[in-house]
Amino acid sequence: MATSLRFGPSGAFTVAQFTDLHWQNGAPEDLRTSALVGAVLDAERPDLAVFSGDVIAGRPCRDPVASLRSALEPAIVRGLPWALVFGNHDDEGTAGRAELLAALLEWPGCLVQPGPPELPGAGHYRIVVRAARGRAPAATLYFLDSLGYAPPDVGGYAWFQAEQIRWFRALPRDPSVPALAFFHIPLPEYAEVWATRTCRGVRHEAVCCPRINSGMFLAMRDAGDVVAMSVGHDHVNDYEGELHGLRLCYGRATGFHTYGRDGMERGARLFRFREGWRGVETWLRLEGGEVVAQQPEHAPGDPDPA
Repeated sequence: MATSLRFGPSGAFTVAQFTDLHWQNGAPEDLRTSALVGAVLDAERPDLAVFSGDVIAGRPCRDPVASLRSALEPAIVRGLPWALVFGNHDDEGTAGRAELLAALLEWPGCLVQPGPPELPGAGHYRIVVRAARGRAPAATLYFLDSLGYAPPDVGGYAWFQAEQIRWFRALPRDPSVPALAFFHIPLPEYAEVWATRTCRGVRHEAVCCPRINSGMFLAMRDAGDVVAMSVGHDHVNDYEGELHGLRLCYGRATGFHTYGRDGMERGARLFRFREGWRGVETWLRLEGGEVVAQQPEHAPGDPDPA
């Protein structure tokens, strides 16, 4: 069983998701990213910080381990528990997933777990959040490695492998306990929900999902406990919508040392569980402190936002 956390006395548990920081070597853009992360943590005071991939830029980093530590420092210095999944860029420099994972396991506040060694990637785990009183589970958080790139004969991005899906399906769970899953690369269903359901938020780039659908969405639906999932990867998409009973969310891109879009401020996505409620609230907090509780609505067939 993964390291557990606990709901607060008010019966709530809040998660701050930061995604695509693309931290490099401490340039002004990196320091602006760190300032944003720190400001969100100070304003929201979450119970857990989650970094959902591409925490560092990988290849441009002179010392990827040092860069990773710097990117996580706002959570570490505040004594806040934090968790992480890797993206497709984190390990493109001189340190691979195994080396990065070994380093972060030594840092204060880390709740990351290596996961089964036979699975591809690194860092498949879950965290159980206990009720405010007693030991009963009140929420579950899943963390999955969505890997990197597909083989050249397919191209594009990797898909969840069969052994990853088997592992996820085999986990014991209580469907009455709500769960939220974090990984980096969106599933193909993210394109479907935008095209066929009313969503809230914006899509300013095509969904960069795998070209092969290996069935992770179905596994999550069959699991019975997953109420929502959240990803990163597409820096100028931030929408969320419901498909077949599951809520598909994008985080809000956090990093300044990477591409973005004029007029689309960097920020973070927040999630809040309430004890005894089988659901999750979500909102955005942007640089400068603005809170976006209700994102603009987009119905199927509407033109994409300008």
